Amino acid sequence: MKLFYSPASPYARKVLVVAQELGIALEVVQVGANPAGAPDPTLAAANPLAKIPALLRDDGSSLHDSRVICEYLDSLSSKPLTPPAGEARWSVLVEVSAADGLLDAALLARYEVALRPEPLRWPEWLAGQMGKIERALDFFETHPRDGENPSLADIAVACALGYLDFRFAHLDWRASRPKLAAFFAAISERPSLKSTAPA
Repeated sequence: MKLFYSPASPYARKVLVVAQELGIALEVVQVGANPAGAPDPTLAAANPLAKIPALLRDDGSSLHDSRVICEYLDSLSSKPLTPPAGEARWSVLVEVSAADGLLDAALLARYEVALRPEPLRWPEWLAGQMGKIERALDFFETHPRDGENPSLADIAVACALGYLDFRFAHLDWRASRPKLAAFFAAISERPSLKSTAPA
């Protein structure tokens, strides 16, 4: 299977970490992420939205959106990262959704600052995105985890935190969230996280 990927994409990183944790080999194809320009034609053929990540399966069909791809990879494993049923499953999926929501807000904030000319920026809107990030971080602080046997939620949270460190280094999220900081320090030692650090 072939994964269309960009080293700066936290969503693509999540897929790569999941694949490594599950022992699933993927051929990685790096494509340029250009939100303001013409899409990469190879990526657009695999995903009509031309968004990263996209997974081209061996039968020629494609899957896109990190949630869908992670669910698919999980379905191939005898030891999935998401519980199959019950409250544990819903808990993991809610936390994955919150981590993805944090990333959505972080990417929107990043685009607002990095791509929009300063006179056109909307400070109140940007503050709203940063508020979503802060609330998600507080939510994760109240849902402790150890990172030793990672679930899909642990991986999603770790990739979200890694993106904050990469693009929002000024945001001192660790100061008031010691449990979350300890979790991130522990899980970041896993080979799957080390080998996929954003660049």
